[in-house]
Amino acid sequence: MRSRAKLLACALGALTLAHGVSLARAEWPEALVGHGGPVKSVDLDASGERLLSTSFDYTALLWREPGAHGAPGAPLRLTGHNAAVNDVRFLPGGRAATVSDDSDLIIWDLETGKELRRYRGRGEKVLSLDVSPDGRFVAVASWENEARIYDLESDAHGAHAVLSTHRGNVNSVAFSVDGTDLFTASYDGGVRQFDVLTGTLKREIINFGWGVNVLKVLPDGGSLFFGVTDGKVGVLDVETGTEVKILPPHTRPILSLALSPDGKRAASGGGDGVIRVYDAKDWELLEEFQNPYGPVWGLAFTTNANELFYVGLDDEIHLWQVAPRKPFETVDVEFPRRFQVANTDDPGELQFARKCSVCHTLSPDGGNRAGPTLYGVFGRKAGTLPGYPYSKALLEADFVWDEKTISDLFDYGPDVVTPGSKMPIQRLKSVEDRDALVAFLKRATDPDGGPATNGGTAQ
Repeated sequence: MRSRAKLLACALGALTLAHGVSLARAEWPEALVGHGGPVKSVDLDASGERLLSTSFDYTALLWREPGAHGAPGAPLRLTGHNAAVNDVRFLPGGRAATVSDDSDLIIWDLETGKELRRYRGRGEKVLSLDVSPDGRFVAVASWENEARIYDLESDAHGAHAVLSTHRGNVNSVAFSVDGTDLFTASYDGGVRQFDVLTGTLKREIINFGWGVNVLKVLPDGGSLFFGVTDGKVGVLDVETGTEVKILPPHTRPILSLALSPDGKRAASGGGDGVIRVYDAKDWELLEEFQNPYGPVWGLAFTTNANELFYVGLDDEIHLWQVAPRKPFETVDVEFPRRFQVANTDDPGELQFARKCSVCHTLSPDGGNRAGPTLYGVFGRKAGTLPGYPYSKALLEADFVWDEKTISDLFDYGPDVVTPGSKMPIQRLKSVEDRDALVAFLKRATDPDGGPATNGGTAQ
């Protein structure tokens, strides 16, 4: 917990003195709770007063710093993707851009939460995006073995340029400081440089031999901060292709990188749960944090670079105080997560935890995640639970959920049973596994006798 002095500062931040002079505004809390699934990315705007986050729950959320815009209230929910939302960026003019496993790029109005424009992808997931310094172009990293550049000032429905010379998935994209070039990181090990206006490949700067997961352009314009699947993290000279700085490696793939707004600090986050913060001038290691509960998928510095938002398997966004470093740090999260259940003798409960619990709850008060609560699902017509934004396919479905239809769903897959729906493909080939799952669901979702559950395991 924060010190009493810091808590007092938070409380005073919301007050106004009698003569009209405002005290310092309240700080961001240590955790932001609102998503219904693991959080994939975070982005803080230049003012430091608004934060965007994306999640496996198919949504992005816009958060406002307490005291910055009055009462914090509930976050603004951006709903429109049909799969996990992987990355987000603020755009000029009160807008934002998101990308998803559904392959699409969506531009949002952050005042209304409405979709302004959707650029359709080509079917494969889009893992990350970047915005040019002038806000005109958005580039996306696609698992179609390509990157795409979109011109937001154009009326064209398609991409301005398709960069298709990669030999593997494209995992990350980053615009140069002047916006004329785009750098791409690919699973084929290559870091490439393209001309933004023409889409022409200038060169492959380096090939690491291992997939490159993340890239950031450093403020000097001539260097790239990179992270690789083998845990390597370092600095690359763009002109020479030389690794000018190799930093302490992570034991698992690098999944996230961040630069402070002033460019003076840099951070890396890995699949090992380790976050490291560096002085971005001499690359001295300043602080290290160990999140014991899973990978670090997203990072974002606060405006003063003294705190760092980080996200991963947890449904919450956490804030780590980098400086001054706290002597003791505990991460107050539920562990193991609902989908990490192992201590059960019920094979059906185990299958639910593994296959269903990220997207669905079992209790009436558990809320909706990527999918609706399954409470009372047996005997319910598909697509009829009030308050859940069903896909057109399920709204138009003409069947009732029962033992057979639920078993068929995991036998043939949602692409056959509910074609066109948002449901990810989850199949169980074994008849015994399907029967066990159906039996567990029938007990756990029964309003007249099911266990009080909230997310996957009986509690």
